[in-house]
Amino acid sequence: MQITDVLHSARFVVDKEGEPVSIILDIDGWMAILSMLEEFEDSRIVRERWNKWRSKEGWTSWKQFEKELDENAL
Repeated sequence: MQITDVLHSARFVVDKEGEPVSIILDIDGWMAILSMLEEFEDSRIVRERWNKWRSKEGWTSWKQFEKELDENAL
């Protein structure tokens, strides 16, 4: 389901004055919105991690990594 399909399937609930107060979506529309939001969040996380990877922020040298392994070995 595309976002335009979801938008066209939305039903509005109005008050006595005819002002919209809420929206009713069928379950397929709701699930489509959730899926789109999850994909958006996933792509945001990937972009954020990609940028950190490229800047090497928070990276440890191999020697430091080995040292930490030795220090924390059981």
